[in-house]
Amino acid sequence: MSSEQESLSNSYLFGGNAPYVEELYEAYLDNPGSVSDNWRAYFDQLQHAPATDGQASTRDQAHAPIIQSFAERARANAFAVRTAEPDMSVASKQVAVQSLIGAYRSLGSQWADLDPLKRQERPNIPELDPAFYGLTEADLDQEYAATNSYFTTASTMTLREILKALRDTYCRSIGAEFMYVSDPVAKRWIRERLETTRATPSYTNEQRRRILQQLTDAEGLERFLHTKYVGQKRFSLEGGESFIVAMDEVVNHATEVGVQEIVVGMAHRGRLNLLVNIMGKMPGDLFAEFEGKHAEGLTDGDVKYHNGFSSDISGRGGPVHLSLAFNPSHLEIVNPVVEGSVRARQERRGDHEGKQVLPVLVHGDAAIAGQGVVMETLNLALTRGYGTGGTLHIVINNQIGFTTSDPRDARSTLYCTDVVKMIEAPVFHVNADDPDAVVFATQLALDFRTEFKRDVVIDIICFRKLGHNEQDTPALTQPLMYKSIGHHPGTRKLYADKLTAQGVLAEGEGDQMVKDYRQLMEDGQKTVEPVLTDYKSKHAIDWSPFLGAKWTDAADTAVPLAELKRIGERITSVPEGFTVHPLVKKLLADRANMAKGEQNLDWGMGEHMAYATLVASGYAVRLTGQDAGRGTFTHRHAVLHDQNRERWNDGTYIPLQNVSEGQAPFTVIDSVLSEEAVLGFEYGYACAEPNTLTLWEGQFGDFANGAQVVIDQFITSGEAKWGRQCGLVMLLPHGYEGQGPEHSSARIERYLQLCADNNIQAVQPTTGAQIFHLLRRQMIRPFRKPLVVFTPKSLLRNKDASSPLSDLASGHFYPVIGEVDESIKPASVKRVLVCSGKIYYDLVHARKERGADHVAIVRVEQLYPFAHKAFEAELKKYGKATEVIWVQDEPQNQGPWFYVQHHVYENMSEGQKLGYAGRPASASPAVGYMAKHLEQLKVLLDQAYAPKYKGFVLTK
Repeated sequence: MSSEQESLSNSYLFGGNAPYVEELYEAYLDNPGSVSDNWRAYFDQLQHAPATDGQASTRDQAHAPIIQSFAERARANAFAVRTAEPDMSVASKQVAVQSLIGAYRSLGSQWADLDPLKRQERPNIPELDPAFYGLTEADLDQEYAATNSYFTTASTMTLREILKALRDTYCRSIGAEFMYVSDPVAKRWIRERLETTRATPSYTNEQRRRILQQLTDAEGLERFLHTKYVGQKRFSLEGGESFIVAMDEVVNHATEVGVQEIVVGMAHRGRLNLLVNIMGKMPGDLFAEFEGKHAEGLTDGDVKYHNGFSSDISGRGGPVHLSLAFNPSHLEIVNPVVEGSVRARQERRGDHEGKQVLPVLVHGDAAIAGQGVVMETLNLALTRGYGTGGTLHIVINNQIGFTTSDPRDARSTLYCTDVVKMIEAPVFHVNADDPDAVVFATQLALDFRTEFKRDVVIDIICFRKLGHNEQDTPALTQPLMYKSIGHHPGTRKLYADKLTAQGVLAEGEGDQMVKDYRQLMEDGQKTVEPVLTDYKSKHAIDWSPFLGAKWTDAADTAVPLAELKRIGERITSVPEGFTVHPLVKKLLADRANMAKGEQNLDWGMGEHMAYATLVASGYAVRLTGQDAGRGTFTHRHAVLHDQNRERWNDGTYIPLQNVSEGQAPFTVIDSVLSEEAVLGFEYGYACAEPNTLTLWEGQFGDFANGAQVVIDQFITSGEAKWGRQCGLVMLLPHGYEGQGPEHSSARIERYLQLCADNNIQAVQPTTGAQIFHLLRRQMIRPFRKPLVVFTPKSLLRNKDASSPLSDLASGHFYPVIGEVDESIKPASVKRVLVCSGKIYYDLVHARKERGADHVAIVRVEQLYPFAHKAFEAELKKYGKATEVIWVQDEPQNQGPWFYVQHHVYENMSEGQKLGYAGRPASASPAVGYMAKHLEQLKVLLDQAYAPKYKGFVLTK
């Protein structure tokens, strides 16, 4: 209910009092003296207000006598009027015309001239035929109301004029889909833009010459590469050259509406063309890549059509920074990465509406319909934590996938773009052979995004002249399609001939443009003017402090005790009148005691203190995940909820946003139910913002495998392939507590298998102090590598895993923790158990039960990079130990065992034997029965403490 409605409903003149007030007013009109002085004064004022006829002189009349008079006349049938039946034919025809207009707006795209190959006849759509609504030839020259359209400023048009306007607007080179948009303002805006112009652009000769130049450049690069580097893969754009026309307009028109940065994500096709002809990459540099030369400093590198690039270009409205995201062969997986990068850039600028930074995603027709990450990324578009003010999508629709072109196999929807209807993004299908229409659609789409801050799609329907790659023979599977393609002269030739015929070009001028571009290629000269070589935005990130850093670099992560107590008090306080849940009230009280040093800090408080001290020091924190605010195991409670809240969108309090004056931002987002898109988003964010601690938390570590492509192709290999550093933190709950196969294992072995070249950090902390120092180290140390943290579950509330406040005021993160029980004498130790994670506490408990004082326990907290010096120092304490046994919760073929054994062996002394204690190899990560889980745990503990261990693997 609006505030006005609430006011009216509560007023003494309205609501339940209304009948009483009416009765008083009737009495006043009959006899003013019959009401009290207060009411008479009020009603006297009403007599000076204009009546319903607008005249102040008209006096109001009592209603009761009039009503009585009408009732008596009705009983006498005095109102009966004998008239002829009305002629409804005119009205029904007007309704029919309006229905026809609505049909063209909804269905006209299906009858539009969109396919350059014209492989299929236009479909029969009865709703687009006037006869479907009972309209005949005789009605064509009749006048009908046109007020519900934007075709004319006149009030009427003939049906013939209306029909032509509809077909010109909705059935020529642009097919617009937008009638499913629920916002009537947005829908009306699109109708007006299309209908006032009949979707037919009017460009100057100079503008059209520029369009031809873009087509010439696009075609010229492909043909040059095709003859110079025969058979090399480049994923040619031939047949879809209008994409370059669209991108040229994107860059130029975007600058006219205030955009200062554009981040592009796209797969292979047309990528090299974009680099050279839009972004200004020197052709000579591209040719060097074709000839096998590569960038120095990359351990592995990547193929040329995966590489990213950035440049500064001068557009029509001013300078703009262009970034092309690096992308693996997994096509659409770059989408969320781009969105995350854009969000980080927008927040750095304070661009909360997305006016200054524009995301552009370029899709293939098969990929946008087929890849699930497309839907996941679209679902982020309008959410608070992931929105970017609307994305411009461009589809290079060459009407074929790899070898699939039969629509009965390609998808289950009419259009490849139908997936975007889930967020009501309008789609403008456009025939690539009409470059003017492509530019018009691009301007329209950009203006829509600017006006409504929503996603929008340009579907450029074209063809693929060559195969999937240049070594392919597409006629093997598409003989009919490639016969049509063989007869097609090319979009550039069609457009050049058209301009020549219209007198825009002189005879032979189009051919000369082709020769001029060819010469530029021969000389290896740049094709984009001007590329701004000396321009540097004040918002650009300086990565130089992070280059050359080592993981062993020291970081002072301790915080003075007084500051810890101050911050602890801040994050355990709530505003006056804010009612927290009783369980949360108890948690805050406990944390307040922890902050005073009266209780040891548990994991949740250690994590909170890390975030709080970081934001107080100027480091922003961004934490997301499916239950990030509360925490899957109700351990975090970063967001507090007023139990007496009265509105669904009010009544939350985030203590970490109230640590100190002038603190850095703390953001916590409960994400959509997605792993792949959300993790990709956070990777993109972290790559663009090294000064923010960016964390993604899996609901359970097991579920991260839904984002395996992001982990494999970006997080663990992005630096080796592309030189991209990233400080993203992954929090993956891991621990064997009998919760079954999908709620036990974060698959430690998979991450360790991916470890090389110091690419990531894989860590399994076991105390509240360790997570505090670890998270602070990630920001304070100028070292930006992904941090994978295998976080606990049962240890969150295990008092043995808590730490005194003094551990936060001194010390640092320890990659290896040696024996902490002072009763274990090194000289008496015969066996050393080495472990990581929760199993440590099971081993300590079992040792106490067995009185095994001859056994020492060493924890490996950082699995990678392996801390050889620290580990070796711990082993050397036990000179009389002859047995070293690795103990783990996970099955033998999983967990750290196969990775860690050679590291342990390397640091053992001569004569020592290495063994394994743990669950047997298993196809499943964990058993599903609690009884079997406990039985396995007992067996592995018995194995670790067996008086005579059997099954040694290696002897040093």
